[in-house]
Amino acid sequence: MAGLAAASAALALALDAPLVSSGYSRLAIDCNRWPGGEGSIPEISDGTSVPANHGLSKAEVDARAAACFWPYHREVDRHLDRMTAGGQAIALLVVHSFTPEMNGFQRPWHVGVLWNDDARLPDPLLAELRRDRTLVVGDNEPYSARASYEYTLNAHARPRRLPHCSLEVRQDLIDTPDTARTWGRRLAPAIRAAVAAALG
Repeated sequence: MAGLAAASAALALALDAPLVSSGYSRLAIDCNRWPGGEGSIPEISDGTSVPANHGLSKAEVDARAAACFWPYHREVDRHLDRMTAGGQAIALLVVHSFTPEMNGFQRPWHVGVLWNDDARLPDPLLAELRRDRTLVVGDNEPYSARASYEYTLNAHARPRRLPHCSLEVRQDLIDTPDTARTWGRRLAPAIRAAVAAALG
């Protein structure tokens, strides 16, 4: 297991936190975008055509969402409902990876923190990550949680009023099982401190 799955597993283990992973490529369906909306099932990705995504009917889009998108989000809901049922204070962190280059632009960030208008978790997380002077940390880079297509934080965290944000990790940093696990463990202390500050 390499890439984001291994990094997330190591991170969850270090934080003693539950992990829900979609298990599907965003080229099949992007689990962080509104189904049927912008970029949900991309026909072109970074200039490369995705033939299996061309000309899909609404029924085909709905079937893909039923198979890949909704089971993931139901599982996220199940965990959040279970954890908050007893009044436990929790935060939601969504973890993604991003390609080092997009549209000919070399992305300089090692990690990025994406957020909208609730600063409880992103502010301390940005501060903690920036303590490491070797990291280039993006604030709503390389994407923004203020984009209209953002789904996960809006669907799960905002209605529950949970501290929340997304964390992006550059793919070339986690391209082997060892480097992925190393980055998961490396990021854990900053996230642990930020969550403590957000919930405190």
